[in-house]
Amino acid sequence: MNFLSQVGAYLTSGAQWSGMDGIPNLLANQVEISALAVVAAVIAGVGAGAVLGHTRRGGFAVLNAANAARAVPSFALITLLGIQPAIVRLPQGGLIATGIAMWALAVPPILTNAYVGVQDVDPEVRTAAVAMGMRPAQAFWKVEFPLALPLIMAGARTAAVEVVATATLGAYVGFNDLGTLVFSGLALHNNVETFSGALLVAVLALVVDALMALTARALTPAGARASAARAPRGRQLLPRRAPSMRG
Repeated sequence: MNFLSQVGAYLTSGAQWSGMDGIPNLLANQVEISALAVVAAVIAGVGAGAVLGHTRRGGFAVLNAANAARAVPSFALITLLGIQPAIVRLPQGGLIATGIAMWALAVPPILTNAYVGVQDVDPEVRTAAVAMGMRPAQAFWKVEFPLALPLIMAGARTAAVEVVATATLGAYVGFNDLGTLVFSGLALHNNVETFSGALLVAVLALVVDALMALTARALTPAGARASAARAPRGRQLLPRRAPSMRG
């Protein structure tokens, strides 16, 4: 209980809520870099995955490339980017290195889910849409994409939680976010500061997960939600890691 009271005192101290190293600024930086990385990954992953799923080509390459990318340790990637001379010389090199690494982390689940979601649309549904007079592009946007949206949003949700949890590694290459508290605490052997930083990251990841779930429900047509609810659970999303610092 004494340790938890120390954590409570640390998190409620006015000194921790002001200045460049204050919790609000660190939190804002983490949310900003995470949002940028996920939005960029959604644009790239959904675009490529949906097109390839629609044409039903490149499935083997897509899935294997995504699995290979997920095997790359984020800590190793962000470290390699952070020591590149071209990035180090930039005024915000830490932000750029962190952003690229987080984008690389977010793309695989989004790309895979977009590909599988569009590819798995029943061919008879596509045929019926064309038979009703829709052009192929119209059938894609008005029929295939809405039906694939639950799975696409599941991939985006997975990516968002992983990125928010892993963006703490940006502090290792000079990006000032909640990871600053974790790394500073480790360096100073201050368990209270380390635990406080990790706790804030965990809470943020849970909040993002809940917001993404609400967003997915709001964006998904009612009919597609009903179909997703009836579908086998394993087909709705890729396995999601628990919020943690990924090495």
